[in-house]
Amino acid sequence: MPAYTFPQDLLDAQAALTAVQAERDAFARTLPWSAEPMPGWEAPKQLHSDYRPHKDASPGYTPEQVQHLAQLRARILELTTIVVTHPYWATLDGQDRVQARTALKHAHEPADTEV
Repeated sequence: MPAYTFPQDLLDAQAALTAVQAERDAFARTLPWSAEPMPGWEAPKQLHSDYRPHKDASPGYTPEQVQHLAQLRARILELTTIVVTHPYWATLDGQDRVQARTALKHAHEPADTEV
């Protein structure tokens, strides 16, 4: 893949986007399985197994959780818009633009160095 010289503001926006997405993912793992209060359930025993699929009751999200998730989603939308509409993309054509976008997503990763 060719090397690209991305503008610093584009690199910063992509890094912030990656960080906010990671924050949202970590936060989502702490949330109940349903946003709304839902009763638990248990399915019949699986054939040839003692496994019984089930879910405990979900209390739903608290107003604070709903607000925090909405804030994270709004920030992701804002940063995605900045990245996608950046003027840098107009300097590239077709497949090169696709390759550059992929390279940008990985620009924050440390480069492989051979010893």
